[in-house]
Amino acid sequence: MYLLEPLILTILIELGVLYLLLGEKRKKVLWASVIVNCLTNVPLNFILHSNNWYGTKEILIGELIVLIVETLWYFIFVRKWSQAFVYAFLCNAISFLIGLLIFQIRLMMLID
Repeated sequence: MYLLEPLILTILIELGVLYLLLGEKRKKVLWASVIVNCLTNVPLNFILHSNNWYGTKEILIGELIVLIVETLWYFIFVRKWSQAFVYAFLCNAISFLIGLLIFQIRLMMLID
């Protein structure tokens, strides 16, 4: 469950970013987002959790690798490097920040 919850949340957030914020309507690009998140989110979270890597450095390195992979992936579908980078960067930045916010809220609820 610890891998499924972040994956589903990430997919929903990033689809929302693509569709609502960036105006992407092409189904092939939206499906590409779902697929690439399955390929990057699960391994990233598995590696971080299984190695107890919760430090800023490890998370940033992991996120940078994800950004590179997802930029390359989106390029296959949108055929513009700048657009592929913007898609990957905004999707990952927003989903990361929302995930961080959810983590902080849960942490505060445990403390009370």
